[in-house]
Amino acid sequence: MKTNLLCVCLLFTMGIGAQTDFSIDEIAESEAKSAQVIHSFRANANTGNYNLTYHRLEFDIDPSVAYISGDITSYFIAKEDLSEVTFDLDDNLTVSQVMQRGSALSFVQNSDDELIITLPQVQNQGILDSLTVSYSGNPVSSGFGSFEQTTHNNDPIIWTLSEPYGAKAWWPCKQDLNDKIDSIDVFLTTPLLNPTNETYIAVSNGVEQSQTINGNFKTTHFRHQYAIPAYLIAIAVTNYDIFTQQVPNNGNPFDIVNYVFPETLAEAQIDTEITVDIMNLFTDLFEEYPFADEKYGHAQFGWGGGMEHTTVSFMGNFSRNLIAHELAHQWFGNKITCGSWKDIWLNEGFATYLSGLVIEDFDENSDFTAWKEGRINHITSHPVGHVYLTDSDTTNVSRIFNGRLSYNKGAMVLHMLRKKLGDTNFFQGMKDYLSHPDHAYGYAKTEDYIAIMEQASGLDLTEFFDDWIYNEGYPSFTITWNQISPTQVMFDVEQTQSHETVSFFEALLPIRVIGTEGQVMNYSLDHTQNGEQFFRDVNFTIASVEFDPEFDVISKDNQVLLSDEEFIIDSEFMVFPNPAETTVHIRKPSTMEISKVLIFNTLGQLISQQTFSDVIRIDHLSSGVHFFRFETNQGNIYKSVIKN
Repeated sequence: MKTNLLCVCLLFTMGIGAQTDFSIDEIAESEAKSAQVIHSFRANANTGNYNLTYHRLEFDIDPSVAYISGDITSYFIAKEDLSEVTFDLDDNLTVSQVMQRGSALSFVQNSDDELIITLPQVQNQGILDSLTVSYSGNPVSSGFGSFEQTTHNNDPIIWTLSEPYGAKAWWPCKQDLNDKIDSIDVFLTTPLLNPTNETYIAVSNGVEQSQTINGNFKTTHFRHQYAIPAYLIAIAVTNYDIFTQQVPNNGNPFDIVNYVFPETLAEAQIDTEITVDIMNLFTDLFEEYPFADEKYGHAQFGWGGGMEHTTVSFMGNFSRNLIAHELAHQWFGNKITCGSWKDIWLNEGFATYLSGLVIEDFDENSDFTAWKEGRINHITSHPVGHVYLTDSDTTNVSRIFNGRLSYNKGAMVLHMLRKKLGDTNFFQGMKDYLSHPDHAYGYAKTEDYIAIMEQASGLDLTEFFDDWIYNEGYPSFTITWNQISPTQVMFDVEQTQSHETVSFFEALLPIRVIGTEGQVMNYSLDHTQNGEQFFRDVNFTIASVEFDPEFDVISKDNQVLLSDEEFIIDSEFMVFPNPAETTVHIRKPSTMEISKVLIFNTLGQLISQQTFSDVIRIDHLSSGVHFFRFETNQGNIYKSVIKN
């Protein structure tokens, strides 16, 4: 069994339209409310001595009654010699018997919501065994909803939402997030018809195997054959209408199965059509949907947002952004999940960015630019805060589910990483991450992700992640520019930092130059040290300069200034030969005095400086273009020199 810490995203939308962004703050606030349960219930140490391998979950449910009964068969391997087995189960539910191979076992339930079962003999370490718990009762919600019996359009519905420790409220389970169950079978026995003679439809994870009619009751069987934690197991029953869309999946099609309320069928059929397009986009960018041999689906439920249960997201509405966010979590959250609360950005930042990628692909570039601008404005609304959580942060619910840091900054750091690596290396790294044998259908931590992206790009990303993930704040840039000749422009770049944990942010800085006749040129400056000067070719007269016009860099309070530095163009001033190998000669007017010569590389880094001589050695320079600044009594002169 692989250890996993699942960090789920529960979205609450506000009746938004398909083209409207949902509020990260409101999403995070909703998750923080649910997460109060996380810190009032810790993983039960008494369940840590075995690993689960399989559950057979048999439930009897009538949607018109707040009640459940069931038989839960659990297969488990002893991690040590066992004389008893403990499950998590709310004491509001009553266990009637526990059976093992036809024999009844003794058990007790206590006020700590534990079911403690005494084994008839010691189960030795490494041995697989099973037992079946029979129970019933009226579940009390101990998670975020957990088990809800309510109505829609006067029709009864029961649905579950176990985010993330609510499963024990409705079935005997192990809520230690470090133990995924390898596979499950779910059997839901319900009345065949509701009081108005409409058919009850049951929903759960995985693939529907069969429907069996027995008098006035129907048993629906679902099977899910991927590792899954207790809280992502879900059921719902009401008078659903069902319709499907098919995903081409590169010649291996599968269905998106939609379970919706009859009163919203027509609207849902229109709104959910976009799911196939989003699925195709994510498949093209990353990899095949992780559960393509089972299904993806939506099940409408009674809350205003959504929850990404594996293979079936429970949906309060079908806005495009909600569909995209829940679907994104099937890759980043359900297939690979964050290895600790410190790493929650691997779930929430990734899902937030994938929602942005939908805007980038489906809408205009201006829409994606506006989306990025909104993220940056939120991120820079405060000068402090890590993306990666500290130990003390993990006890603070609102800090874990911080929309500004875990969601928006995490998303924009991904975008900046994409710009740094280029699309080819970035998306290849993301594919490698999802398919990595140590993490696929398991978990990953930030250091795991970094190592994979370094392997894909061939770059050392230590500085990047230290600046943007592990430390705090953001930079502010001052870009000073001057067109130093008809064919060259110079940029001088300075930055300050909003927080002392980062002394300098390395970043690729997008610059847009606009000509007097509307010409446009874009540059990317690799800013690696303060006070860098960059020289770029230009073939028109510059009217204005824009910094980060498409909001690709997390920053604030930036300035773009026309330099007041005096520079001259003197036809009598010459540097020759050019190109050269070992030395260049300087010819200048007799009235000109030169105090200093500075040499820069194409990255704007100062290579050397010296007092003036009419012969300058260049054999110490690397091959390529270099820029010379001559500081004179008449102003500065810039010349480019090619070293062979």
